[in-house]
Amino acid sequence: MDSITQGVLGAAVGAAILGKKTGQRGAATGAVIATVPDLDIVLYLFYDKYEMLSIHRGLSHSIIFSILGGFLVAIILSKLKWFHGIKFRTLILYSWLCLFTHIILDAFTAYGTQLFLLFSNSRVGFDSINVVDPVYTAPLIIGLFFSVCDFTSYTSKFRFNNYGLILSSIYLIFTLINKQNVKTEISKILSEENIEYSDLLTIPVGIANLNWYGVAKGKDSIYMMKYYIFSSENSSIDRFAINENYLNQIDKKIADKMRWFAKGFYTVDNVNEKIRLFNLQVDMRGIVTYQNKKAPTRGYFEFSVENGKTTFSSGSLKSDK
Repeated sequence: MDSITQGVLGAAVGAAILGKKTGQRGAATGAVIATVPDLDIVLYLFYDKYEMLSIHRGLSHSIIFSILGGFLVAIILSKLKWFHGIKFRTLILYSWLCLFTHIILDAFTAYGTQLFLLFSNSRVGFDSINVVDPVYTAPLIIGLFFSVCDFTSYTSKFRFNNYGLILSSIYLIFTLINKQNVKTEISKILSEENIEYSDLLTIPVGIANLNWYGVAKGKDSIYMMKYYIFSSENSSIDRFAINENYLNQIDKKIADKMRWFAKGFYTVDNVNEKIRLFNLQVDMRGIVTYQNKKAPTRGYFEFSVENGKTTFSSGSLKSDK
């Protein structure tokens, strides 16, 4: 999710656990702790974009990191005057939850996280919520606002924060249920069109879980359509050749990594003797028309081969006007 939402979630978790003991300090510190997993972006200073595909949302977004990081943060907090008198086990729970909720929330987005490193590098993503969704964030902000401000008695003020956490969590669960309903409806449409496929990806676009993209993977093609929950007129189905053979022209390790990163949902093209891959698992900005032809999304990864060496780059298409 976006940084604001992650910070607010950390603050809300912090207020729920330590609010009555530390007041606003528990919320403020929780917001800071919750930003720690995203500090992996600093590594862009030391690694190139290709290497960062597996580093970003990697170890820093794993369960083992939340456990070890929570323990380390708890040790640091125990040395601070703000947290004197609070049991160490409470500080561990506080720190761990601020980290763990960040990681789990990111797992609900399409990009996903490598939740089970160091044991598995599988990318876990529920694909049920957009990276920015005010419907999820607003209850957290409102509940937190009324809890940290002096509008109510001190003993009861933090109940508003708890209400915000409950409402946002209910919405998160709703997105999973809604996703299954959307998947069922898109499957019906594909069946009516006699489209055979082995896997179906559904990703929400925009806010409130109302509009979705369905991406069906066939034997040699992917099929895309946009689905609107409150409209009977959904978009037409577009077909794009996967062109798997193009990936055989680049380094095998790089090709395998791109397949892993896209979870199998991609198409490949050859543009001016360069191999261009469109990753539909991560980039879902919609079908774009450029140079009088269609691409499944704007963002792409590009590979050129010279003297047996594969060079990696990325870009974004500009649509025809």
